[in-house]
Amino acid sequence: MKCSKAIPAALLLALTLTACGSTAGTTEQTVGETVFRYGTVAYGPEMANAGLNPHEAYSGWSAVRYGVGETLFRLSETMELEPWLAESWEWVDDTTLSITLRDDVTFSSGRTMDGQAVKECLDHLVAVHDRAPGDLNIAAIEADGQTVTITCNAPNPALPNYLSDPYGAIIDMDYGTDGVDETRNVAGTGPFVAYEVADDHIYLNKNETYWGGVPQVDRVEVRSITDGDTLTMALQAGQLDAVQGLPYASLELFADESQYTISSADTSRVFFGAYNYETPALQDIQVRQAIAMAIDRDSFTEVLLHGNGTPAVGPFSFDTDGVTASAYDPEAARSLLAEAGWTDSDGDGYVDKDGQTLTIRWLTYPGRQELPLLAEAAQATLQEVGIQVEINSTANHLGVLESGDWDVYVSAFVAAPTGDPAYFFTTHCLDSSAKNRGGYHSDELEAQAAQLAGTFDPAERAALGTAMSQTILDDCGYFFASYLRMNFVMNNRVMGFTAHPSDYYEITAQLSVGE
Repeated sequence: MKCSKAIPAALLLALTLTACGSTAGTTEQTVGETVFRYGTVAYGPEMANAGLNPHEAYSGWSAVRYGVGETLFRLSETMELEPWLAESWEWVDDTTLSITLRDDVTFSSGRTMDGQAVKECLDHLVAVHDRAPGDLNIAAIEADGQTVTITCNAPNPALPNYLSDPYGAIIDMDYGTDGVDETRNVAGTGPFVAYEVADDHIYLNKNETYWGGVPQVDRVEVRSITDGDTLTMALQAGQLDAVQGLPYASLELFADESQYTISSADTSRVFFGAYNYETPALQDIQVRQAIAMAIDRDSFTEVLLHGNGTPAVGPFSFDTDGVTASAYDPEAARSLLAEAGWTDSDGDGYVDKDGQTLTIRWLTYPGRQELPLLAEAAQATLQEVGIQVEINSTANHLGVLESGDWDVYVSAFVAAPTGDPAYFFTTHCLDSSAKNRGGYHSDELEAQAAQLAGTFDPAERAALGTAMSQTILDDCGYFFASYLRMNFVMNNRVMGFTAHPSDYYEITAQLSVGE
């Protein structure tokens, strides 16, 4: 749907409130108060980031994105690691990292952030989180004033990078129960303090005692709006100041630079597919390769994404020169299927074998607008080579994953959010990975990962990351469709709201909303 600029106010209000869900709590603006109203598709249960508890699933992303939580380290705009709540760090030996903390930071609860507070937070993170224990591999944490010493069970050169992951946001564990109150709120160190947390919105006040200076806006309202047309119309009518996740076809409506600003960043978020290795047909590398060769990545990014993406080769957008993947080639895909014994014996347009049609149950979710588009595009091109695709695009994708009722799971993932190549592989591709959805295994990749775990030199780590990418591509272990270009669209009153390549630094103390 292409939106008109003339929107009936009553219709817009109804649409916006429907999309935002509950409007409990005050949203009225008082005299002299500055409010930033932000609509995003990237918050809620479907994204596993509802609430602000960094120790639960991906809710740390919400804590960091919305200015509540901060990590010991952060990434620059060039994806270089730098201190944040930490002042400095050094490796004492291959397994021991010493971190000196800033001495001017307090939690929104009023507690001083010292070594003991950081130790308590990280100890709890490792005890309860699904990914952090394997990533951090911590044997012990010691606190002494503003110094924290972390000892790992084995060399872990990527430890500072992993501590920049939003799950590493430092919160006051004395707040609520285990650091979280009954509303999923936390006491962080950031420029904003939440006063209302729900599945479809978060409302925040500025943190008057923020260590980085008093924020320039008084209040922030973050609303989950998953319908692209509603998001578009709400920004047009001034009901929102900024949005993330607009339909690409809507971007042209905001091209007038006298009214709107678009901040864009090429990110390391990749749209990729994992195979369920419990499915007999997908245990055949020729079938997996045929699927990858039947996906038209160029058309997907140029036509459906309106150029707001780059065709993917492997997991990393910054490493495309060092890896090779099968190109879009329907004829070669048909030949591979035939070699594997899949032919159209009954003339119905789909290949079959031993009386069974090759049918792929394609699982994805609608929270990322690109994913249903990719599913429909792949359904069409896979049909051309004789593969039937049944699409299940559901907000309950995590439940379907657990049930095993899927063959291909296509999701969006920031492959290098910590600026280090280990992250994607340790999260998705190893026997020990928390998100190895389909049970992928490679002896070669396991050996490379073990080598990477003990390599401190950045250039050697980068080279190993490239080799590991090529390993999973040679094995057709996964397929990769596109890297994302992220867009923030805002009215011209908004300043200091800038897209970042890491995809999780959004609302900061520098954000301002003018008259």
